[in-house]
Amino acid sequence: MTVDRIVFGRPLRSVAFDTAVSGLVALVALLGIVAQPGGVAGAAVGIAMALVLLFRRTHPSAVAAGVAVLALLQVVVGWGPLAYDIGVLIALYSVVKYADRLRDGVLAGIVAAIGVVLAAAQMPAQAPWWAGALYYGLVTGAVWLVGLNVRTRRLYVVSLEERATTLEREREAEARAAVAEERTRIARELHDVVAHSMAVMIVQADGVRFTIDRDPDTAREAAKVVADTGRQALEEMRRLVGVLREPSRPEPAAAPAVAAEPDGGVSAEPAHRRPAVVELPDLLDRFRAAGLRITDTATGTPVALPPGLELTVYRVVQESLTNALKHAGVGAAVELRLDWSADAVVVRAVDDGRGRPVVRPAPSGGHGLVGMRERVGVYDGSLAAGPTLGGGWRVEARLPLPSASGTEEGKAAA
Repeated sequence: MTVDRIVFGRPLRSVAFDTAVSGLVALVALLGIVAQPGGVAGAAVGIAMALVLLFRRTHPSAVAAGVAVLALLQVVVGWGPLAYDIGVLIALYSVVKYADRLRDGVLAGIVAAIGVVLAAAQMPAQAPWWAGALYYGLVTGAVWLVGLNVRTRRLYVVSLEERATTLEREREAEARAAVAEERTRIARELHDVVAHSMAVMIVQADGVRFTIDRDPDTAREAAKVVADTGRQALEEMRRLVGVLREPSRPEPAAAPAVAAEPDGGVSAEPAHRRPAVVELPDLLDRFRAAGLRITDTATGTPVALPPGLELTVYRVVQESLTNALKHAGVGAAVELRLDWSADAVVVRAVDDGRGRPVVRPAPSGGHGLVGMRERVGVYDGSLAAGPTLGGGWRVEARLPLPSASGTEEGKAAA
């Protein structure tokens, strides 16, 4: 990638181009020093005009005024139109294109029209003055219109760039707000998980107290449940604190828009209810009733998951199917796979993108990929999402399972 150097506060290319234009005008003035009227003095006017043109981008109105004064001086002394008067056209083009207000360009056009009449009056007597005025007027008018067209296009491009910048800022702000809201929702659900674990611990601890003398075996089993539940609650608490402490991360620009929940009763569960993996068949039935053609398969041996991780698997499936219904449409075919292994569970949802648009949007239960990415990140997992070659969409989330070594470390820490 090439970087344009800055010279005198301007890009090097524009400085070089303006220098070349000014040099051309000065060269024309010097070449005609013998043949043109005015001799050295006329050439000096042309060189002064060339020097003024160096600032045609940064000070277009002042440059146009300076060139107009030099051209008027040329007419007053009776030198008539000369070859280096092309600088007048360059100044006119520049003020129309670069001036902050088009009013300056209009004033420059009026002054140029007066100059055309004065220049035509100095033409040789053999030609009628109106013919010269018509010729110079057509040339000057064409230059003015070209400058106006280029100005319009330049301002249009600038407006598009500003609009794109504004839209990018709005997207980033919306993404940050969506991430913050989703992290709050995750924290609330993890809080419910921890509260449930604490309630289990209290009940089991009371059972130990009442059975420790009469039934030591039952008491030992209850104490084991208390310890295991406590370690699990401690881990979920650590994740909860991590969700609350970490700054919100904006969603990448390539992610699709926020997904809405499908119609037909597929909505977010109440806050007091924590869905589990065993409830996935009911969730799939509701999505099938909403219009998706779902094929679900599972490989490997399912294992018991911590409550928070189990909730994450459920939410990933729910949001994947929600996105499929919203973007692929009613009637789309979706292949859902849960692959269980010793170290991870992988959720993969692929749709064919060949459904019909939903009739009306339904209330949202999450933030699509924003929510999935945040939930998977809480459990140190990975999420991949993107279009497929067939025109559909693919979502794959890999969630590491608690390892045996991690369990032992948790016991040691307890």
